[in-house]
Amino acid sequence: MTSIRIRRSSVTAVLAVGALALSLSACGSSGGSDYAAQDSAPASDAVQPAAPAAAVPTTKSAEQKGDQPFGAACAAVPKGGAGSFAGMAKDPVATAASNNPMLSTLVTAVKQAGLVDTLNSAQNVTVFAPTNEAFNKIPKATLDAVLADKDKLTKILTYHVTPNRLAPTALPGSHKTLQGGDIKATGTGGDFTVNGTAKVQCGNVQTANATVYIVDTVLMPTP
Repeated sequence: MTSIRIRRSSVTAVLAVGALALSLSACGSSGGSDYAAQDSAPASDAVQPAAPAAAVPTTKSAEQKGDQPFGAACAAVPKGGAGSFAGMAKDPVATAASNNPMLSTLVTAVKQAGLVDTLNSAQNVTVFAPTNEAFNKIPKATLDAVLADKDKLTKILTYHVTPNRLAPTALPGSHKTLQGGDIKATGTGGDFTVNGTAKVQCGNVQTANATVYIVDTVLMPTP
């Protein structure tokens, strides 16, 4: 009888230990499931990464849209290559002008006056650039005489440059030039006149170091 009781006690102990082990195992399994559930939580419950900057509208885009060139003559600017608006924006102003077929006479005058390096190295200037047709308004004999007179030519060309970039909104008013005299612009929107006679044909053209307003008349400083 004693032997039977001992065996029954042993069986009971074994069963109790087994039950305890199963209970602990179940607890451990339950905890592991909870962590797994947290790790695999739906994306909507997790912290999402910030949206890429490009996907967020910014005021800069609006500013850039307002910085586009304007004017009827802008249509004559090449659509691609170094002479296009995008191409000119990469080069300093004298180099950019040399790639624009509307400004070939101006480029000749700039070279004649020895101002290529001066204009290309200037920082943040505005250039009023006369078209070829603007130079054609000057009698040939007079133009030839000016091109042959480096001092006079330099004064005329530097009169077309102001020492700061002028956005269209800042264009109206009087502005000091590199020559020392003043020019006066009037108008608003896309309709501007300089010194009462020179019409802006294509304005707000950007180069690497200047803002350019292409005009239909050569500006003459007061003697």
